[in-house]
Amino acid sequence: MKNALDSAALNDAIEKVHRAGMPGLFAEVRDGDQVWRGAAGVADVATGRPVTADMRHRVGSITKTFTAAAVLQQVESGRIGLDTPIGRYLPKLVPGVRGDAITVRMLINHTSGLAEYLPYAYPSLKGMPVIAETGPQSLDDHRFTQFAPTELIEMGVTAPAVSAPGGAPGVYSNTNYLLLGELLAHVTGTTAEQYITRNVIERAGLRDTELPTGPYVDGPHSQLYEAWFGMIDPPRDYSVYDMSWAIPAGSLISTVADLNRFYGMLLAGEIVSLSSLAQMQHTGPVISQEGKTIDYGLGLHPMEGPGQGTFWGHGGTVWGGGALAMTRADGKRQMAVAVNMQRWNRLDSSGTPQPHPIDDALATLYRVAMYG
Repeated sequence: MKNALDSAALNDAIEKVHRAGMPGLFAEVRDGDQVWRGAAGVADVATGRPVTADMRHRVGSITKTFTAAAVLQQVESGRIGLDTPIGRYLPKLVPGVRGDAITVRMLINHTSGLAEYLPYAYPSLKGMPVIAETGPQSLDDHRFTQFAPTELIEMGVTAPAVSAPGGAPGVYSNTNYLLLGELLAHVTGTTAEQYITRNVIERAGLRDTELPTGPYVDGPHSQLYEAWFGMIDPPRDYSVYDMSWAIPAGSLISTVADLNRFYGMLLAGEIVSLSSLAQMQHTGPVISQEGKTIDYGLGLHPMEGPGQGTFWGHGGTVWGGGALAMTRADGKRQMAVAVNMQRWNRLDSSGTPQPHPIDDALATLYRVAMYG
């Protein structure tokens, strides 16, 4: 298995993503004691300020692994049952038959059948998943909106179900993770943000990671450029944004170094027990927000190259920003990559996102980073 860190190949691969059209990106790759950090492009297209590998970044749904780990800690303590109906804990939020049918496990692995709340919270996105019938106007309208999680949960719970509870394939939905945040608050007597901060972020010794309370990213960071499939041209900066629309599902701010540290500790059984980790790695088919069927466990999903070992981690996007963090099952090879533009694929006449050179360049970077 070819796994040695090749700095020249990594430098070339990250530079090619920038040249393909990504304003800026940065990454950390680890192989045992070897560490490579790299960056290419700009953090601000107006000033030309460069990106650096130590920048703090909004990492989107990577938050879900942190939330899932917090719930698994409470399962270990006996306060939460993985296969207990959510209605026993939160009967007002998921009432009646569905509250009895949807278990905690179904929320974590996206098999609850609960709809995504975003098209209801953001009216210009109501055409989702038909991208051509959406628009970016709501992104501006809600830049400083403070949503209550229960308000968003109600939107997802009252919307038509996307599948039967426990059915396969599952359907990825942020509603599930907002409910997990309320579940954590219910059983711990504190907020989900406070519990995750104390028992996951601080437990892992992550010094540059937080669940933000305001719309700003503190410390060195990049602007975040949203293109919304060519409908925002030039792409607009959404780095200042109130993240109450996704707190336990997608609000985390972190660094590529912290992400690698977290996933390394998680896969070593240092955040949850090894038996809980085994539960997290038990996967089933889930339809992603991009409409692709992926394997998904409890806040983790696998990636595997031909003839290579399995990597575990999560990806995430926010308005304008994205990240992917993957760690090999043995914990020795790790990759975390952050990019400062999202939804760069323009639509063709039929409304289908078209391939972009960034796609191939990123795939190459991931392959070099993970497999050498």
